[in-house]
Amino acid sequence: MNEIFIRDEFIRLDSALKFAGVIGTGGQAKMVIQEGLVLVNGEVCTMRGKKLRNGDTVKFEEETFVIKNEG
Repeated sequence: MNEIFIRDEFIRLDSALKFAGVIGTGGQAKMVIQEGLVLVNGEVCTMRGKKLRNGDTVKFEEETFVIKNEG
């Protein structure tokens, strides 16, 4: 499982996918999220603006990430 370190209280789902490098653009992120291809905490999430916080997990294709706050 990979980790995404954030400095703020949260990161939005579409931004997390781009930050993790599994999606190239915001448009691509929007498409895969709306198509139900992304899981947040084990459940399909179709809200691209979903706020992810410390401990949340994101799965897209074969990649799984956990959100971690720095510090």
